[in-house]
Amino acid sequence: MSKQVSIVDYLILDESPYLEVNECTSCSARFFDRRNACASCGATDFVRRRISNEGVLTSFSIVHRAAPSVPVPFVSAIVLTEDGTTVRSNVVGLKDPMDVELGMNLILTTYPCGTDDDGKECIAFGYEPI
Repeated sequence: MSKQVSIVDYLILDESPYLEVNECTSCSARFFDRRNACASCGATDFVRRRISNEGVLTSFSIVHRAAPSVPVPFVSAIVLTEDGTTVRSNVVGLKDPMDVELGMNLILTTYPCGTDDDGKECIAFGYEPI
């Protein structure tokens, strides 16, 4: 029995964790969630593709208010990976969220976000500065 579980199906917990997308075989549109049909072209065939772990910060917001159990402030971001995939995530590993800058180079990282009563650890992902 595994001692870890990823928070989302598209986070692959391997020796070197990575994200996977469902890519339309017709137009190459990419989606993290499961699709019955492509939102771009309507085709119904997809393949799983590993995406690059490195990217650049293209948009962000510093969040100051969240649910009571969520520490603030944190950086909510849009990351454009080296292979052109857009990922919504958080920027983690900053000493101060105010140090965030558009265009900064980032790399995928994982971290524990909770443990259940049986000791199974939930693993989340974010991007940290390179």
